[in-house]
Amino acid sequence: MPAVLEVEIGSTARLECSFSIPGNGSFTAIEWFYVNHHQPKRVRLCLITARGVQMDDTEFGERVSVGEDKALSISKVTRQDDAKTFICRVGAGSQGVGENRTELYTYKIPAPPEITPSSAGIPAHSNDVSQIAQCMSENGFPSPNITWYKNGEQLLPEEDKTKILTTLVRQSSGLYTVVSVLFTKVAREDRDSLFHCTVHYWLRGQMRTEDSPRVNITVFYPTQHVELRVVTNSKMVKEGDDVKLVCDADGNPAPVFSFFKRELEDNWEDLSSLADTNNGVLMLHDVNKSSSGLYRCQTLDLDDMTQHEGNVELMVNYIEGVHVKMEPSSPLREGDSVRLSCNAHSPVALDYQWRDARGRKVAEGNQLLLNNLTFESSSNFSCKVQARSVPGLERSKQVAVAVEGKPRIVAISSPLYVQQDQVVNLTCKAIAFPPPSVHWSINGTTHEYTENQHVTSNLTVRVSHDLLRAGAMCRVSNTLGVSEKHIQLLDQKTSESKGIIIVAIIVCILLVAVLGSIIYFLHKKGKISCGRSGKQDITKPEARKDKNVVEVKSDKLSEEAGLLQGANGEKRSAADQSEKYIDLRN
Repeated sequence: MPAVLEVEIGSTARLECSFSIPGNGSFTAIEWFYVNHHQPKRVRLCLITARGVQMDDTEFGERVSVGEDKALSISKVTRQDDAKTFICRVGAGSQGVGENRTELYTYKIPAPPEITPSSAGIPAHSNDVSQIAQCMSENGFPSPNITWYKNGEQLLPEEDKTKILTTLVRQSSGLYTVVSVLFTKVAREDRDSLFHCTVHYWLRGQMRTEDSPRVNITVFYPTQHVELRVVTNSKMVKEGDDVKLVCDADGNPAPVFSFFKRELEDNWEDLSSLADTNNGVLMLHDVNKSSSGLYRCQTLDLDDMTQHEGNVELMVNYIEGVHVKMEPSSPLREGDSVRLSCNAHSPVALDYQWRDARGRKVAEGNQLLLNNLTFESSSNFSCKVQARSVPGLERSKQVAVAVEGKPRIVAISSPLYVQQDQVVNLTCKAIAFPPPSVHWSINGTTHEYTENQHVTSNLTVRVSHDLLRAGAMCRVSNTLGVSEKHIQLLDQKTSESKGIIIVAIIVCILLVAVLGSIIYFLHKKGKISCGRSGKQDITKPEARKDKNVVEVKSDKLSEEAGLLQGANGEKRSAADQSEKYIDLRN
């Protein structure tokens, strides 16, 4: 039998009894006894024979039982009543009697330690020891004990420095609860110290431990240093940013904060009304150039009335005075050149970029040269100034380049095929600066549209005989000159009759070509013989007998000139329209 058996309270204790009999004999009886520690008298629990098991009436009642291997089991072990000495006695008839015993010990693992730090702040360098924390571990058996640690090092009682008070409470269940309170002096450095307690208890002949969580305590100490710092979303501050000034003081509790900005050499503006003086935060919204300067945070410790301060220089980056200069600045004419120069002021290096009215980049650098100006060159150009070292810091300045000149008519609706009494729209579009005025040689309803340097005039008029004959004149003028163009109106019916004549001529040409082919075919067959006297030999080399050419001439050159125009509206010369050659090669 094992000399000692440790069983957790509430579980089942199983006591084994192993034996052997010389000559492979069998036992005649097995008896289980127990002995109380304070009473040496044996008390029998049961008798085991070949006929069965006889249970005696004891204090264990029905909690005791015997297994097939003759082991004794005690269920729901209690703390004190079951801690006894158990004896197994084996009888083997003539072989004699043998016995042995086991000491039954009970235990209960205590609950994990619970630590509660002091809720009040502890002043540093106080002459008295202060309560740091309380540690408690419940329901253990045998009674556990508690030790204390700071930053992993054990704290031992020390006069005028560290004191530990421990209380052991025995519950009605017989289990123990231990409570320990730590008192010690703290210094400024203990604001970051971690305290914990450890419960110690015995289990199966060995000392076991379990640690509590580590806790921090609140330590009160005066301010010694103050730092004022700038907090922004980017490394460099620019105009329009929101800036936070944070004042950090190393005292606890935090002191009262005040904020100032230096305006003159010895003049400080009080900004405390704009700040969160409890948390030491000053917010500056939409800063500008004037926000730059020296800022100060000042603290007052109410315990010892000491005052500390911290300063920080705020630099707000900006771009100002963007100016565009145009040389020459006098009125610009078509064909001239102009130079645009852009300048600005900033505490950081600047880059320059030029863009047109559509926002397209046209040049880099602070100068833009425009050569051979035209009306189309007239536009708004912008100088974009950027600070590469300060992302998002940029400014723009716009300048208008206006090119002056007399009007130039760029589009007109001519020639125009119309019918008499028809209502038509005549269009005249010109470009000019200064803005021109448009006049028509005939009366009608006019509408004008202006875009940039372009002016478009639409004239709505009914076609009369005189208008069909003379056409219309568009006259555009400004202070620098006049331009005019004629709109030719053509009778649409006359045009159709001329088309019929042209078709008839083509048909006649085709008939002549067919007739020539027939004559040539008959000649080849020998049906027609051609002599040399008084007649043209169609086979002579000069006429290139394999080629028949028909020449058609028109007597109405001036009339055909209006009908045979190019696709682009330009008239062909009379010589180009008077002759047509058709190749009749087979």
